Amino acid sequence: LLNDLKITLIRTSKVGKTSLIMSLVSEEFPDEVPLRAEEITIPADVTPERVPTHIVDYSEAEQSDEQLYQEISKANVICIVYSVNNKKSIEKVTSHWIPLINERTDKDSRCVASCQVFKLTVFEICILLNKCSAKNLKNISELFYYAQKAVLHPTGPLYSPEDKEMKPSCIKALTRIFKISDLDNDGILNDNELNFFQRTCFNIPLAPQALEDVKNVVRKNMSDGVKDNGLTLKGFLFLHTLFIQRGRHETTWTVLRRFGYDDDLELTQEYLFPLLKIPPDCTTELNHNTYLFLQSVFDKHDKDRDCALSPDELKDLFKVFPCMPWGPDVNNTVCTNEQGWITYQGYLSQWTLTTYLDVQRCLEYLGYLGYSIIQEQESQTAAVTITRNKRIDLQKKQTQRSVFRCNVLGARGSGKSGFLQAFLGRNLARQKRIREDHMSYYAMSTTYVYGQEKYLLLHEVLPDFEFLSEADLVCDVVCLVYDISNPRSFEYCAKVYKKHFLDSKTPCVIIAAKSDLHEARQYYSLSPLDFCRKHKLHPPQMFTCNTDEAPSKDICTKLTTMAMYPLLSPFVLLKLLGIIVAASCKSFEYYLFYGLFM
Repeated sequence: LLNDLKITLIRTSKVGKTSLIMSLVSEEFPDEVPLRAEEITIPADVTPERVPTHIVDYSEAEQSDEQLYQEISKANVICIVYSVNNKKSIEKVTSHWIPLINERTDKDSRCVASCQVFKLTVFEICILLNKCSAKNLKNISELFYYAQKAVLHPTGPLYSPEDKEMKPSCIKALTRIFKISDLDNDGILNDNELNFFQRTCFNIPLAPQALEDVKNVVRKNMSDGVKDNGLTLKGFLFLHTLFIQRGRHETTWTVLRRFGYDDDLELTQEYLFPLLKIPPDCTTELNHNTYLFLQSVFDKHDKDRDCALSPDELKDLFKVFPCMPWGPDVNNTVCTNEQGWITYQGYLSQWTLTTYLDVQRCLEYLGYLGYSIIQEQESQTAAVTITRNKRIDLQKKQTQRSVFRCNVLGARGSGKSGFLQAFLGRNLARQKRIREDHMSYYAMSTTYVYGQEKYLLLHEVLPDFEFLSEADLVCDVVCLVYDISNPRSFEYCAKVYKKHFLDSKTPCVIIAAKSDLHEARQYYSLSPLDFCRKHKLHPPQMFTCNTDEAPSKDICTKLTTMAMYPLLSPFVLLKLLGIIVAASCKSFEYYLFYGLFM
């Protein structure tokens, strides 16, 4: 909304323009009228729209054409005052003033934004002035109220008088609003949903009889506007068309602005990108209530209740977005079912990933879903938890974080991509069906540490250790992958570790990938096992994704545990890892072997 509003009055001849202003201020007809009244300001608290309003009186006798042009460029609304008893006065409106205003707004770049306002409101206000009298104090306050209304609640973006129907951009915005308000996604706004919508937009619920009256109005005018005693999308759009046609377009604007729209029917930057400051060394996560909200969004679109979103269900979910935000790479970033559809776990994982990597994009996406409206929060920032500084976690030797990042490094062909996909439960046979251009450098899923669900983010780093960026090095745990069948593969891991992580507090794990193949002797001065012993690292972890079933996630559980307890000594951590894995396997013998002989 505007911070203030400027109304400029111009006249065709001596028709009582200045008298209107003076009568508004004094509430009586003036005995003596000057050529021009001084600019007056109506305070916000006495205007219906709560916007300070400045009224400017232009006089041809006292002011030049250049001053007129300046007033035009600064005005939000121009009121042309004419006399209904003077034919020349009426003719001058169309022959002189309107062409002059349009010509000036076309030439003056400062007026471009207001040009639509001029062309619309001039005619609306003329009709009002036809019924206005300064002498009888008739419709004077109404005149300036409608002048305010023409700018603050313009008809132009909503409705086409020529076609007698709402404009496509207005229909699109209201359709999104309907879909957000349809909490169960059945295509109908039931009484509970209508009351929630009414309370959200106007702060008061509808009385039961008022609710029935609204539906009866729709029933009388269209056969498919009400279904199962609820309002359909057609009925919802019809109601707003009716509001606009009856001059109640402020009702529609109240709804649009509550859902984040500006005067151009675009979602505002303030709505989509609320300010959220992230201190250094802190990360961003979704809080519990946000996961419940996202769960409700998932549930209302999972029509067949198979705990996965089919392509059509996913498309339906994102209809409230300007375009599809998730590409085919997302299906290879999170867990999917056998058909390749994103599962419930994968859906939450992708939201968690977006929040961690790009919180502003997450806030934008939540804005499209109507999070702040449905959850009754001031903005999407309420959805996000900012974790405490990682250095404090290290000092206290504990963390409350739920999301941990593991950067995966290794030479080309070492098996990094296979390791990421294995984390999502895909063996080598399933991985071979993935298109190269649909591959992802991220994999996100859940692991369990001491029965607590945590998210682990694996990020495959491109293999050029000479040009590793700071982002490639900042993480909670590092995974160095080599191919046991390639004798030159381990050298890359050794060099990266010595250059970037030798003196780092970031835990490191070496993965011996493709362990189903014949192990070759590595062309390096130390064997992988001796290298680990020398640098007090955990022994190389054997891994393969060439299995009949889904590959084991034990290594990812270890990585998460190391990320949670980065300062524990390797021996203590090995014992802890043994306990955690043994607990998941429920095998005492396995625990003895794993914990004592790893």
